[in-house]
Amino acid sequence: MSATVQVRQRGTLTLPAELREKYGIRPGDTFRLVDLDGIFVLTPMVPMVPELAREIERMRLEAGLSIEDLLSSLREQRERYYREKYGVRQTV
Repeated sequence: MSATVQVRQRGTLTLPAELREKYGIRPGDTFRLVDLDGIFVLTPMVPMVPELAREIERMRLEAGLSIEDLLSSLREQRERYYREKYGVRQTV
């Protein structure tokens, strides 16, 4: 597909509706603009946090761990780290 877009007064441009629909582009989506010697390439910046959170949750469920299990393990790891780094027990 080829389309013509116009840069407006404040530097904004509008992507054609056909492209927005085809690629599921919504208001607020973020893109990186790459300048390849005068050829501009827009690439979507996919937020990693929600994707990583889903993956961690999937792995937690597969392992049969509860949130309490994870928090308990985190406390133990934090205590071990503190003891190794400072040679004393952490006071909470």
